[in-house]
Amino acid sequence: MLWCMRTTLTLDDDVAKALERLRKVRGDSFKSLINQALREGLKQMATPAKKRNHLRTGGVDLGPCLIANVDNVAEVLAVAEGESFK
Repeated sequence: MLWCMRTTLTLDDDVAKALERLRKVRGDSFKSLINQALREGLKQMATPAKKRNHLRTGGVDLGPCLIANVDNVAEVLAVAEGESFK
């Protein structure tokens, strides 16, 4: 059975511009381009999402804190930059 439907679409500006650019490049009719985009989009939406591998990072022991109080920025910078600060 051949089934055809006529409808009105309201497109967002960015979508309309992208479709128009693609139409000019491909030389297809607007109707053909819309139908192809809908077919591909519907096929993708109907396909279950691929399972993603979860990445985990392990902890690292950085050793003891070199500075007793990090409120003193000058001391923290001196230690970080290797200055002999006391």
